[in-house]
Amino acid sequence: MTLLLVHRPKHLLLSLLYDMGLITLGVLLLVVSARTVIPLPFTPVPVTGQTLAIFLIASSMGRTRGTLSVLSYILVGIAGLPVFAGGTLGIARIFGPTGGYIIGFLLGAYVIGYLSEKGWDRQFLKALLTFLIGNILIYIPGIIQLSIFTGWNKAFLMGLYPFIPGDIVKIMIAGTSFPLLWRLRRA
Repeated sequence: MTLLLVHRPKHLLLSLLYDMGLITLGVLLLVVSARTVIPLPFTPVPVTGQTLAIFLIASSMGRTRGTLSVLSYILVGIAGLPVFAGGTLGIARIFGPTGGYIIGFLLGAYVIGYLSEKGWDRQFLKALLTFLIGNILIYIPGIIQLSIFTGWNKAFLMGLYPFIPGDIVKIMIAGTSFPLLWRLRRA
């Protein structure tokens, strides 16, 4: 069970509306986090709040709703709304240098949601490990796709190393927040 599913309605229609509301909320959080952009002059990959948003969405909603939130976000961007980092849009973004990270959001959300459903977000060390695993799963397709445009060495130099300090901060924020929220809920 995840934080946002503790008080899920029992009635089928209300439950469906609740799920749709959560997924919409997840999409909106991703859109807002994509607007938080710090461009780096040496890489096409910007610093955004999206990985932290993925952590929050997947851990609080679980694997199904978290992954559906990310998939809906991607489909909205492909459909033509400017939701991706920096207000970009379209399927070309998915096939561009940074599109692999967007695909990685799906992998990260699914695994973070799954581990959170198993209770890994309730203990500090397991929560940190949950978000670290999710972050790695975001990077794998991201670096692979970036390497197609830049080569392997530059993909790591431009698409991984500069982001490690920020990722550590995001993992620490999520990894400390969820165990604390679960403790507060039990109190």
